[in-house]
Amino acid sequence: MSITTSIEARQVGFDPARLARIDEHFASYVDAGRLAGWQAVVTRRGEVAHSSTYGLRDREAGTPVEPDTLWRIYSMTKPITSVAAMMLWEEGRFELTDEVGRWLPEFADMRVYSKGSTLKPYTVPAIEPIRIWHLLTHTAGLTYGFMQTSVVDGLYRAAGYDLYPPAEVDLAEACRVFGELPLLFQPGTAWGYSVATDVLGRLIEVVSGQSLDTFLTERILRPLDMADTRWHVDGADAERLAALYVPDPASGRAVRYDALGALAYEKPALLSGGGGLISSAADYHRFTQLLLRGGELDGTRLLGPRTVRFMTRNHLPGGQDLGTLSTGGFAETNLDGVGFGLGFAVVDDPVPSRVPSSVGEYYWGGVASTAFWVDPVEEITAMFFTQLMPSSTWPLRPQLRQLVYSALVD
Repeated sequence: MSITTSIEARQVGFDPARLARIDEHFASYVDAGRLAGWQAVVTRRGEVAHSSTYGLRDREAGTPVEPDTLWRIYSMTKPITSVAAMMLWEEGRFELTDEVGRWLPEFADMRVYSKGSTLKPYTVPAIEPIRIWHLLTHTAGLTYGFMQTSVVDGLYRAAGYDLYPPAEVDLAEACRVFGELPLLFQPGTAWGYSVATDVLGRLIEVVSGQSLDTFLTERILRPLDMADTRWHVDGADAERLAALYVPDPASGRAVRYDALGALAYEKPALLSGGGGLISSAADYHRFTQLLLRGGELDGTRLLGPRTVRFMTRNHLPGGQDLGTLSTGGFAETNLDGVGFGLGFAVVDDPVPSRVPSSVGEYYWGGVASTAFWVDPVEEITAMFFTQLMPSSTWPLRPQLRQLVYSALVD
């Protein structure tokens, strides 16, 4: 499935010449060799006002980015998993305040890192148990091995969990290991980007009695007609997948990175609810429209509108922002004035970040520089896809906001 412009931009309040700046600006990244190629989509009031591609999905093969190109969306998987969890919540299958250890015993009686080294860490008992809302808000005290910011993420790496898990490890086994490792902080006291959404995926499996891939397919992907969204690519679809790149340390030019990129062609042993999906712009557009419309799309309702509004409010303790509570080390964006809801970052005040947006806008992105946001005030959604890792390489996300909001003239 591909995506194209569905309405003349002026009809939904955009200046077409100003929207064209998106293409001009990001084309310069490709022309300079810093990106291989990209795809951008901007919508308003459910209509696609701007859809463009530029450059190559596979520079070495010489194949262009096309409207139906497939992208590794990595952490843009997290909002989908969070919606899945909240669907079960709406059915009364659990409460957000329930202890995770009720379903996943490995997360009962957790300990928290206090001091020491990776060779000899000193831990103390967790004062508060990990609760389901802690997983949804990344306040559980879990972390990622690739963060490179703490002794605890060093312990994750020592256990074999860096950017990818050890080969042949499934989600249940990974969660068993995470439960044995100390927490980075006491649950509910800070914000740390983490494997929390992977644990949430395992919770979905236990509560629903289905594997995560089956649940997502039957309850979200198939009902929304997201046929391009999957855990790996094979057959004819393999040619549609964009290659993965990293910046050359000396020149900044994008260099192909097949060591990780090639994993997308293999069926994963671990179904990562935090970062495992591959998708297309057309598919993720349907997901963002579901959110913008309050949980319903084309007659299919997955969530109630009040649930979506609840998920996209700031749930951080005391209404604090990520600039205050974050343990750091994961993105290039300014986190001042940004809270976190149940699966999404949420803009409480756009002024501290010095980037235009609306109060109540919510968003997330992936480690290969993909990004999306939903603005319920202006009824805008925007998406950007490329395959450059890490996302902190270039300020693509704030620049996209500058370009989109400066083009809105009604």
